[in-house]
Amino acid sequence: MTGRVALPVVHRAMVASLATNIRQGGTSAQCWKYDLSQDRSLGGSVRIAISVEQDDVNTYLPKGDMWSVHKFGGTCMGTPQRIQSVADIVLSDSSERKLVIVSAMSKVTDMMYNLVHKAQSRDDSYMIALEEVFEKHMAAAKDLLDGEDLASFLSQLHSDVSSLRAMLSAIYIAGHATESFSDFVVGHGELWSAQMLSYAIKKSGAPCSWMDTREVLVVKPSGPNQVDPDYLESEKRLQKWFSRQPAEIIVATGFIASTAENIPTTLKRDGSDFSAAIIGSLVRARQVTIWTDVDGVFSADPRKVSEAVILSTLSYQEAWEMSYFGANVLHPRTIIPVMKDNIPIVIRNMFNISAPGTMICRQPANDNGDLDACVKSFATIDNLALVNVEGTGMAGVPGTSSAIFSVVKDVGANVIMISQASSEHSICFAVPEKEVAAVSAALHVRFREALAAGRLSKVEVINGCSILAVVGLRMASTPGVSAMLFDALAKANINVRAIAQGCSEYNITVVLKQEDCVRALRAAHSRFFLSKTTLAVGIIGPGLIGGTLLNQLKDQAAVLKENMNIDLRVIGITGSSTMLLSDTGIDLTQWKELLRKEAEPADLANFVRHMSDNHVFPNKVLVDCTADTSVASHYYDWLKKGIHVITPNKKANSGPLDRYLKLRTLQRASYTHYFYEATVGAGLPIISTLRGLLETGDKILRIEGIFSGTLSYIFNNFEGTRTFSNVVAEAKEAGYTEPDPRDDLSGTDVARKVIILARESGLTLELSDIPVKSLVPEALASCSSADEFMQKLPSFDEDWAKQRSEAEAAGEVLRYVGVVDAVNQKGQVELRRYKRDHPFAQLSGSDNIIAFTTSRYKEQPLIVRGPGAGAEVTAGGVFCDMLRLASSLGAPS
Repeated sequence: MTGRVALPVVHRAMVASLATNIRQGGTSAQCWKYDLSQDRSLGGSVRIAISVEQDDVNTYLPKGDMWSVHKFGGTCMGTPQRIQSVADIVLSDSSERKLVIVSAMSKVTDMMYNLVHKAQSRDDSYMIALEEVFEKHMAAAKDLLDGEDLASFLSQLHSDVSSLRAMLSAIYIAGHATESFSDFVVGHGELWSAQMLSYAIKKSGAPCSWMDTREVLVVKPSGPNQVDPDYLESEKRLQKWFSRQPAEIIVATGFIASTAENIPTTLKRDGSDFSAAIIGSLVRARQVTIWTDVDGVFSADPRKVSEAVILSTLSYQEAWEMSYFGANVLHPRTIIPVMKDNIPIVIRNMFNISAPGTMICRQPANDNGDLDACVKSFATIDNLALVNVEGTGMAGVPGTSSAIFSVVKDVGANVIMISQASSEHSICFAVPEKEVAAVSAALHVRFREALAAGRLSKVEVINGCSILAVVGLRMASTPGVSAMLFDALAKANINVRAIAQGCSEYNITVVLKQEDCVRALRAAHSRFFLSKTTLAVGIIGPGLIGGTLLNQLKDQAAVLKENMNIDLRVIGITGSSTMLLSDTGIDLTQWKELLRKEAEPADLANFVRHMSDNHVFPNKVLVDCTADTSVASHYYDWLKKGIHVITPNKKANSGPLDRYLKLRTLQRASYTHYFYEATVGAGLPIISTLRGLLETGDKILRIEGIFSGTLSYIFNNFEGTRTFSNVVAEAKEAGYTEPDPRDDLSGTDVARKVIILARESGLTLELSDIPVKSLVPEALASCSSADEFMQKLPSFDEDWAKQRSEAEAAGEVLRYVGVVDAVNQKGQVELRRYKRDHPFAQLSGSDNIIAFTTSRYKEQPLIVRGPGAGAEVTAGGVFCDMLRLASSLGAPS
């Protein structure tokens, strides 16, 4: 039993003495309880009583799987309705015995700390603030309880608040509060929430007691803001407490405890979680459930990685590593008590009971054992600085590291990560940015002589850093994890400044620029299949080809996501006059309507900036569906920014040779990709076939082909008695030609394709080096419009008929071809005649055909044939390049 021994009444004069004692830190706050015997102001007397423990006959404290422990935080206990929901959850647990740990109601702990701060600052408003605390709990109790339970709770609340008023008044007079007095005041929030919940559970008829854990949990200070449990003494006290109140349901206060001298204290940061873990260990519980407002532990911060997933299981070590590196899991010390007894912790969402949550246990079973499953999560720490101590005099000199970190310890800085080269030439370590100035100054003082003598070359500080940690228990036994991580970072154009990995390999830690941190996090997360391989796409030119591509993306997006783990998000569409932007993705089912209604004036610089500054997705690609030279001139800058480029636009690769070579050099030297399959054969695999031949060591001798779908259609249909002008008009009507057919008939487009293939083959030719036989009669080249040209073209039908007749007489057909002569290092575009059994003579419609004559394919050329014109096939070629890019970034092939 706990008794009270009444002491003499203490009058006003004693308050000053008490205040002096508080200021000197000589009073044990645990011993003081206050009752106002006359009135509610300090004008009355204050009665002091000391809690005295009297032994009772022990009742055996059962331990083991019959116990389940639940912990509910301040958010869960935030309102009367939520407290009732907590009671319902506890009552629905079928365990034989239940221990429930609760925090103070939401915001109450901050309110209590504020009371102490105001009182010791001699701010009179602490009285008003105390009244707000009282009103909050009285209102909650009236909403939650009734009858004798309500009366009993309110009586205790009145008594406690009166005691607090006297205590705060003493602190106000003293102008100071010891830590123990502060802890005593703050702990009332947990006392009140535990009492309210116990009454709420009793309402249902279930037997329930509430526990002030200051009577049970004993801790000892072990460092700044840190305490260690005294398990042996706590177990004895819990046994005594249970002897007095052997209930099947116990509601206990979280966060608060006592020292061995019975001085009130707290368990510091995340104290309620720690309380639950300690008590779970004391009773050898089957499980400890931490109830929160999230569905479990995420694979990464969902605010930074929208595709982060809930992890079903974590090992104790994984949870420990994640929490150390800033993940919102549990404080590392929370895991220690349950880990030693192999008690699982389950993180669950009180507001989504159906979610199973995340179980933290010894070593979860690995279902598939693959490379991806060995990495569980990613965490980051921002606002760090990297300190690099470097010099040849460090190598082989014992005690250098000790001297460095002794200095850091004396400064009081927290070292987050250490990395040392095996040559011992340098040591670097990460510290919080706010502490680095003091660290640097102290190191310069300590090593002044070594720096002056040249034994140390520098003590360098690199500000603006972040840490990315990759966590997984099975990384130690799985080859290739580091390779996958650094491959993902390289492909996202992320530079790594320092690396650390312990021999346990529970985590790999990299230091990088803070501005790159979120992008690095997303790239790494995506690479390990914890989210889709996501590409942020910007479409330039939503015309015929661009619009068709958008529709293809709309139709195929769900299939790609489901079957290939590829998530293509169009976050921008721009035309010549308007553009549509989105941070997370445009709804492609209504892109035309959105572009019409919600677009803003087009600005290519702002469009690219929107892509570059987007931190939602790590990988970005600009798809240029225009034929604009000015747009193509920006490719180099985009690639330098880390934005991939895909295009059917021929202008960049057929433009000035120096600009082309500069572009290709950048592409080869970086992990930023530039794909342009559709520049030559629309959807046909011309570029990829050529590259395959060259990369496998074949030698190109000659490339010859019909590269224009328009001209292929014209000459395939220019037969019999049909006139040339009639066939051209038909092609124009069918949409095969440009609005002005002279753009096709001039042969310039074919020449551009020839120069692209020539340069891919290693020839250094300019477009002007390619002789082109134009099909536009000289007399019609100066026509002011396409209509005028079409009106005058029939006057040349006779000349065309003559050429056709001559070819037919020789058993040949007319075909407009481009040729790359790699042997003689030249190219040409002209109208040629081919025998009727030649592959070029057997085309139909708008088909293209390209013949590769190589060292391997000398007698029988390698031929690629298929549709070479039309929006569908061209857009399909661009789409194929997008999938090729996704594959290179980690999507399944």
